[in-house]
Amino acid sequence: ERERAGEMEKRVCVTGASGFIASWVVKLLLQRGYIVHATVRSLKDPAKTEHLVSLNGAKERLHLFEANLMDEGSFDSAVQKCHGVFHIASPVKMDSPNPQEDIIDPAVKGTLNVLNSCAKVSSIRRVILSSSTAAVLRTGRPLTKETVVDETWFSTLEGCEASPIVCIYTRSCSEVIAYLFHIGFLYISWSKLV
Repeated sequence: ERERAGEMEKRVCVTGASGFIASWVVKLLLQRGYIVHATVRSLKDPAKTEHLVSLNGAKERLHLFEANLMDEGSFDSAVQKCHGVFHIASPVKMDSPNPQEDIIDPAVKGTLNVLNSCAKVSSIRRVILSSSTAAVLRTGRPLTKETVVDETWFSTLEGCEASPIVCIYTRSCSEVIAYLFHIGFLYISWSKLV
């Protein structure tokens, strides 16, 4: 029983594992002995998985899952038996002819879909949401050397609308959604939602 609990303690999920940052997270977790559930958009595309399966420890401890940010429940199987989730998947486009469909919806709905999948799993104690300074740059508050920026800082809608960069809006919205989601689900045994 204790061995099974120890194994679960070392099992985490990384979303968007084929991306640059997430693939480094996967590599470091494998180096530290974690069992990693890694999500990619397509298991059929070797360009999205070859670099992952070639990592040291991948053969023994890497499990790939196909998941789509826009599909509700798509992350359910990937987060099973995990104690932590690194949500790194997000569209990386800076501009699009249809920003709502191509950038905003996948980022915002994707975050909510991942969090909803996590809420179904009692073993998950921590969800780490990757973000960007873009989420806090357009607050209307002054930034000085003494300013402490924390989880209550979000770019305002007005600040986001003043910027032509859509990712500022999506990162801000994703963080607000995660923050509000955590407040609504305090009874889940998550020790922290970043």
